[in-house]
This record gives sequence, structure tokens and C-alpha cells, in this order.
Amino acid sequence: MCADTTSEALDYKDTLNLPKTDFPMRAGLPKREPDWLARWERIGVYDRLREKAGRKPFTLHDGPPYANGHLHIGHALNKTIKDMIVRSHQMMGFDARYVPGWDCHGLPIEWKIEEQYRQKGKDKDEVPVNDFRQECRKFAEHWVDIQREEFKRLGVTGNWDDPYLTMDFHAERVIAEEFMKFLMNGTLYQGSKPVMWSPVEKTALAEAEVEYHDHQSHTIWVKFPVVRAIESTGGRSDLLGVNVVIWTTTPWTIPSNRAVAFNPELSYGLYEVTEAPEDNWAKVGEQFLLSDKLAEDVFRAARVEGFKRLRDVTGAQLDLMICAHPFRGIEGGEGEWDYDVPLLPGDHVTDEAGTGFVHTAPSHGADDFVLGVKHGLQMTHNVMEDGSFRESLPLFGGAKIMNHKGKEGDANKRVIDALVASGALIARGRVKHSYPHSWRSKAPLIFRNTPQWFVAIDKTVGDGHDEMGTTIRTRALNSIDKLVKWWPQSGRNRLYSMIESRPDWVLSRQRAWGVPLTCFVKKGALPTDPDFLLRDEKVNARILEAFEAEGADAWYKAGAKERFLGGDYNPDEWEQVFDILDVWFDSGSTHAFVLRDRPDGTEDGIADVYMEGTDQHRGWFHSSMLQACGTLGRAPYRNVVTHGFTLDEKGNKMSKSLGNTIVPAEVIKQYGADILRLWVAQTDYTADQRIGPEILKGVADSYRRLRNTMRFMLGSLSDFTEAERVENPADMPPLERWVLSRLADLDAQVRKDYAEFDFQGVFTAVFNFATVDLSSFYFDIRKDVLYCDGDSPRRRAARTVLDILFHRLTTWLAPILVFTMEEVWLERYPGDDSSVHLVDFPETPADWRDEALEGEVAKVRRVRRVVTAALEVQRRDKVIGSSLEAAPVVHVEDAETRKLLAGIDMDDLCITSGLTVTGDPAPSEAFRLPEIPGVGVVFELAEGDKCQRCWKILPDVGRHSHPGVCGRCNDALG
Repeated sequence: MCADTTSEALDYKDTLNLPKTDFPMRAGLPKREPDWLARWERIGVYDRLREKAGRKPFTLHDGPPYANGHLHIGHALNKTIKDMIVRSHQMMGFDARYVPGWDCHGLPIEWKIEEQYRQKGKDKDEVPVNDFRQECRKFAEHWVDIQREEFKRLGVTGNWDDPYLTMDFHAERVIAEEFMKFLMNGTLYQGSKPVMWSPVEKTALAEAEVEYHDHQSHTIWVKFPVVRAIESTGGRSDLLGVNVVIWTTTPWTIPSNRAVAFNPELSYGLYEVTEAPEDNWAKVGEQFLLSDKLAEDVFRAARVEGFKRLRDVTGAQLDLMICAHPFRGIEGGEGEWDYDVPLLPGDHVTDEAGTGFVHTAPSHGADDFVLGVKHGLQMTHNVMEDGSFRESLPLFGGAKIMNHKGKEGDANKRVIDALVASGALIARGRVKHSYPHSWRSKAPLIFRNTPQWFVAIDKTVGDGHDEMGTTIRTRALNSIDKLVKWWPQSGRNRLYSMIESRPDWVLSRQRAWGVPLTCFVKKGALPTDPDFLLRDEKVNARILEAFEAEGADAWYKAGAKERFLGGDYNPDEWEQVFDILDVWFDSGSTHAFVLRDRPDGTEDGIADVYMEGTDQHRGWFHSSMLQACGTLGRAPYRNVVTHGFTLDEKGNKMSKSLGNTIVPAEVIKQYGADILRLWVAQTDYTADQRIGPEILKGVADSYRRLRNTMRFMLGSLSDFTEAERVENPADMPPLERWVLSRLADLDAQVRKDYAEFDFQGVFTAVFNFATVDLSSFYFDIRKDVLYCDGDSPRRRAARTVLDILFHRLTTWLAPILVFTMEEVWLERYPGDDSSVHLVDFPETPADWRDEALEGEVAKVRRVRRVVTAALEVQRRDKVIGSSLEAAPVVHVEDAETRKLLAGIDMDDLCITSGLTVTGDPAPSEAFRLPEIPGVGVVFELAEGDKCQRCWKILPDVGRHSHPGVCGRCNDALG
């Protein structure tokens, strides 16, 4: 219906049941949302939900964000998904708890304080450690407060007054206590291994703290002369003096070389240079051992103009062949490199690039280290924590691999120059390749051998009879397959492969802000000695008591060693360890002090859900799994939900330099948080998702359509009372019963999708129902009944259905559009204690489901579609202005469909004043739709006069007691 401004119609306007609501068309979310936030805090919505008795707990454990900056769009995505999980499960009948938390220790915060020091000309090492730690604590407190308000502004519910912080004294105590469990169960050990090391930050990094960027490296091809061949392994004396050639992108590792690796499965040959420029590094007559597949590439790089292959060289011949280091006998070398360099078989060697031989420095590479341990190679300690060579290293002492800003130092050049001087180089170049960088300083990393503390993940834990496994690795792999559900399933494969192949866990960091490794080592003892580590429960208890009262700062106070050792041990015989724990151990331990220790935790210390980005398979999912498998014997979670990364509209990674970042605060300022939340619900968050100005405009348009749907319902229910309710669906017209059947379908889908964390599925189903089934069909049809009928049975049925729709749509959408659905709810149920977030999804009777009726309505809608399309042509051609001017004849070939239509008021469904259904063949001029065969529509004008109240054109208008109206309207007027 549309408004009519004729004088006759104005007499009846006040007699119509027009919608009445104060619900505005324009949402004004940016200004109004803060009021709802304040209201929820005032009435204590989160706490009141906890008071509901008899509910099964459901706990989503928050992966702690880092307290060091404003929120970015990834934070908004992450926290919104978590909020939807918590709210939807609460409304499905659970006691859904959410304790937000923050990661407060570690390098990112320490780095910020050091930057402040550098700007002030201060030296961190000259500041007392606990003074420095206090500045780190204050920095974290500052950002926790800021981020808390930013998260709350997104509409995220939770225990914001009592979050968990890894720097709380109790948390620091428990982190230390969890570390002590590894100390006491024998899995903790000190080892010397190459680890990812940041010379800029002067600490080891975990894999999760590493990102890969393109980096230009030096490339060198270096000769290792064969000096001895072992006859018993097939060696040949005539190979003496030939050169094994290696290729590397890290020239600075050459001084630490201890072996050369080859792969017995590859094809190798002995090659001789036959033609080359006089000044060439690779000389005519020189013989090289090379991979056959790579020989031509090597000679091209070495500017060799002619070469010949002399013969095959087998793996048996290469095995245990002995080379000299290229710096053997070098002037000024002081005998540093006058040792043998064996050839050793290694599966990691390929012929995809290089020479087929791999230079091996066990102190500076993972594969190198494994090979070195297997064959007893000597580890070197040539590189210091700042990335410089030790001062005592001949020729290169003090040379820097990179400077304090992460730029290349002089080490590579000095090594390359020495190789040229010694005649060991045959080629050099540059290559751009993917290289590890610190995700904080953005500086390149190196592999560096340092003493570190490790947890052995393949060592037997406990009594060896645990059903989940006897090692941390087997417990983790069994947990992945037997105890955890993965959303999406690909997350299982990702984490399983990582844990299946990962090395021991490096726990130590050489920094100051964090929980220390609370242990003591015996002076003069070797790490392999049984009494190297002090394992004493009384010492542990004293440490934990101090941490509970004073925090981890107690470890750094004067006299701490004497205090913790008590009178049980001589302090002069023990050294206190001052490395701090990897921050991933902190967050991996949160299950203990959040899920286990808090009253709003869980009975068994296991969370129902962990939910983070896909990068956390390497991060929090991973560290939590390892930590809990070492202390609990299983994973600390039952479900793992993973989201992808957020990209710009073109699919590019966001960066400030590109100017394509989307800041949550700016989106909220322009549109409101509900639009941001709706974007989350509309996207497939399990994959990488896109966001930008045009996408947000589309989201806002969807929001407006949905808002209009809710506004129509509110207006049509303005004076609805329980006395009007039709209790029995059997007493309703078919159209209302169809709506109830669709609701029964939708209720099952909504609950299933929410239970499976599929918010896109929920929103798509509800949105399509609201805009297609309701606004464009049911509402469109029933406007006439709602506006024009008196207290008729069909109007009462329609209003009853609208009330049922209201309670389901508002609650189903409340976890997504938290502000808007509260606004909708309060429009009908105002009051100080009222909130949609205090109610559950209404139970929807399964017997509302009527599959046969849904099938019938689907057939009717197909016919209606042809009719409305035919009338649209007449409206376009200005034959009619309104569909109520029409009374079409509809030709339907199918007898069953005609029978079905005979029992329905098709003129109401098609919003016409009349409509005739016939089985006669449709004439050639009939309107048809190719996709709906068997239906033709012949347009006819409605006969009669226009009712001045409902605007239908009917023959009986003007024949009743009220002038100018039809019989239906005359009855309504009384």
C-alpha cells in the first residue's frame, strides 16, 4: 500500500491500523552505541547472566593480545568472533564465560622502553633491573587500560573488571610453578644449539616471533681441496688435489665450517676447466667435484668458457673423503683452521640449487647441527650476542654480521676478501630470497649457537603409563587426533605436522622483562652431570611464596639467592639463572592460572574453545599444547577455531606504507561497531577476508535492509496484546503456518551453525529469510490485512506470527548485532532491567515443521513470480500505477497446481484487486517467464471503483453504509 492524498481517503486514514513506532530509520550508531554500553555496565548484564542457575558451563579461553598499542583490524575481527561464540552459547542455554586477558611480558614491551631510553641517551644496562622492570610494568598497564576500552567499544562482553594479566603476581607465581614442573620431571636441560637469534635485540626468538621477507644476500662458490681419501670406503688417490665446491648465501659462516655434506642419491662427476679468462678465479686445469645437474650453472657463474666431465664419482667414493678448510694455512690465521673437513652424507642436500655439496657449520644451521651431532663435529662459538665475531678470532675478530640497526656489517666482505686472497673463491654474486626477520625490529636474523634452556619433548614423562602417551610429543599428537575438534579441519593438519617434526622447545630468552627461569645450577658442573640442576621442593616453595607476594621482581632483589636457598645449600656453590622464559611459555601456561585457579574458570582446567588466527598454530595453540602436555598430560582445549588474515579490498596485505589499513576506531566513528560486527558475520573468517570502504558500504546497505525489516515488525506490533494471540497454529491461515514452518527450519539451522561457530551461515540464513521470505513476500502480502482488517482472525494470526518472528529474529541476531538488537528489544520491552542479552533463544516447536506446506508455497511463489513480473511490465509502460489496478487472468497448465491455487486468495498473494486462475491454454500474447514453464499471465484491469480505505478496485465499492468503501472495510469500520 502507498499513501493517498485524495480528500476522500483522508476521511478514513485514522481508521487504518498503520504502523506505529519510534524506532528510527537512521540508526545513528556511532552516537548511540556508547549509551547502550553504559547501560549494560549499569545493570550488570554479564554478572546477572552468571546468576542463572543450573546451566552447563561453557568457557572460551582468551588468547592474550599484547599490551603495546592501539587495536588493529585483526584485533577487531578476533575479539568479535570470540564475542559471537560466547553470546550465542549463552543464548543456547549455557553459562558462557569469558575472561579477557593480556600478554604483558617479553621483548615487544622491553623494546619500547629501550627505545625511550635511547631517545633520552640512557643506557639500559646502567639502570637497576627492577627499576627497568617497573617501567615495563607501567607501560603494559597503560596499554591494557586503553585496549580494554577499545575492546569494550566493539560490544564485546566479558569480565572486564577482573581480566587476567600475565604480569599479575599470582600469574607470575603460577608461570614459575609450571616451569618448575619441567625442572622436576627431568625434561628441562641446558643445551648448546643454533637458534634463531636477533643481533639487534640480542636474544633468541621463537618461530612464532619470526616473519619472512625478501632479503638480498651475498652468494659465493668456494673450493674445499681434497687432502685425503679413505681407501677402505672406495676412495681414490687420484682425487687428491681436486676441489669440492660449495655454495652459500651466508659467507660469514665460512669461519665456522666443520664439514661438507653430500647426498649419496645424487649424481656427481669430476669436471675439469678447459677454457677460461686469464684473470679468472677458476683456472684452466683445475678439477672440481660437482652435482651433474648443477655443473653447467656453476661454471656459468664462474665465467668458465669451456669444461669437460672426466668421470663419475660415486657416493661411496665421496663418503669420508677429507678436505682442507679454505683458510687452512692462511697468513694471520694462527692455525685456527688447520683441521680436517670431512665429507658427510646428508639427506637434506639437494640438487635444486647450489653445487650438490653443502657447507656445514653446526653452530649456525638446523640441518648442520643435526649432522654435526650425529658425527661428533665440534661446535664453534665465534659469534657474539650482538652479531659480531669474537675479538680473539683471527682475521675477523670484531667484524659485525650486522649493526645495531639491522643493516649489514663488514663480516661478509671481510670473509669474502679473505677467500679471494687465499684463492678459494671461484665465483660470487647476489641473490634475493625469502629470509627470516624479527617481527618486532624487522631486522634480519641469524642462526647462532648459544647455551639455552630446552624442554625435551621426546623424553619419557611420569611413570610411562599415561594413556595419552609417555612423551610431550606423543601426548600432543594423540590430543590433536583424539581430544580436540578443529574448525576448520585444516587446522588439525597444520598443527599436527608442526608438532610431529618440531625440535625441543627453547624456553630461555636473554632479556629482563618476564618471568625468570627459577632454577640454580652447580658451579663447575657440566650440563650432563646429574647434580647440575638443583631440584628441591623446599627451594621451589620459597620462590613461589615470594612470587605470590612480590611478583617475579623478587628474583632480582639483593640477597635473592641466599633467601631462596635458605640454610639448605651453600650459595657460593650455586649460580642463579637470570634468563627469562619465552613469552610463549607465559601464554601457554594461562590455562593454569585462568582456567584452573579462577572461580570463573573450569572444573578440569580445560577450555571448551581456543580461538585465534591461523598464525597461532605456530604460536599460542602450539605453546599451550606443549605446555599442557608436559603438566596436564593433554591439550588444554576441546575445540580450536581458527580465522584467517585481514586484507584490503584488492587482496593485499595491509601496511601503513601502502595506506591501505583499516582502523577499527575510524570505522566505528563513521558507521558504528555493529557495522564492523556485521562485516565479521558476513565473511568466511576461516579464510583470509577483505575489508575496505566499498565493502563496508555494502555491509551498511545490508544493515539498512535488515533494520527496515525490524522496524516494520515493531510498527505492526505496537499495540499487540496476549489476548490477541492465536495459540494453535492449526487455527491460522496457510500463509502463517508456512512462516512457522520456515521458523522451525531456521531454528535448527541457527542453533547448528552457532554451535559450529559458523556465523556466516547464521547471518546468511537469517538475512535471506528476513529480506526475501519476509519483507519481499510475507510482509508485502500481509500489509493489507494488518492495515485494513478489523479484529479479524487472519489479522490476529498475522500479528501472532509477527510476535513470534520478533522474539526469534532479535535473539538470533543479538550475538552479531549486539547494539541494534538491544535497541529493537527495548522498543517493545523498555525498563531498567530489560535487555535482549538476558534472554535465551526461544524454543521453537518441531511440530511447526510442515514440509508439504513448504512445498506447496514454493509452487505458489513460482506462479506469483510470473504474475508480479507481468504487472511490472504494465507499471513500466505506465498502463497502471499500482498492482491493485489489475485483475489478471493466470493460465496454469498443471492441474495439481490449479487445485492448490483454488484454495488460496491469490489476489491477496499477488496484491491485486482480482485474479482468475484457469486451465485454458494461454494465448500467444500472454506474459511468460522462460524459467517457469506452464504459466502464462494475461493482463486485465480491475473492474469497479477504488475503495477509499484499502484502495482495492472492487465492484461492491459504494454499496455499503460507509461511503466509498468495500464490504471488508465497511465491516472494519463497524
